[in-house]
Amino acid sequence: MKRGIIALGFLSIALLSGCGQSSASETADFNDADVMFAQMMIPHHEQAIEMSEIALDPASGASAAIQDLAIRIRDAQDPEIELMKGFLATWGSPVTPEDGVDHSSMMEGMLTVEELDELAGLQGPEFDVRWAQAMIAHHNGAVAMAEDALADGKNAETRKLAEEIIANQQSEIDELSLIAQ
Repeated sequence: MKRGIIALGFLSIALLSGCGQSSASETADFNDADVMFAQMMIPHHEQAIEMSEIALDPASGASAAIQDLAIRIRDAQDPEIELMKGFLATWGSPVTPEDGVDHSSMMEGMLTVEELDELAGLQGPEFDVRWAQAMIAHHNGAVAMAEDALADGKNAETRKLAEEIIANQQSEIDELSLIAQ
């Protein structure tokens, strides 16, 4: 009986180790920098989506170029938020830092409520320029956070996401720079 249980245990381990081994081990191998990256990037991305929704509101009178960027930003960052929430759930970490402090003021590029309200009150070309300037600063903040994750994090999936964020947002910064002048 004892040998049967041991044999069953080894069989279970062998079967489980063959199922999604790389994904499970890559996700499980993380450190505090990986957790902080996800916890901080989620609200950062949420604000970029909020800024995109402001640009997509017909009241803004945003140009077609700004609307196109806003759609691309929203459509890229929403799935990344879900991915990071999944990382945190897998790691047994909360979506927000446990200290209960709002860290958004510590994140580079985040707009205040007043700045968001001011942005929402602008229209046409004035809106386009201010939105582009604000999104450049916002993206620069995300790039800095992603660079920190690459420097200090150890999770393979987090590092891959950080590399994608840097590449995508730097490309959008280049595009936005043409509008922000």
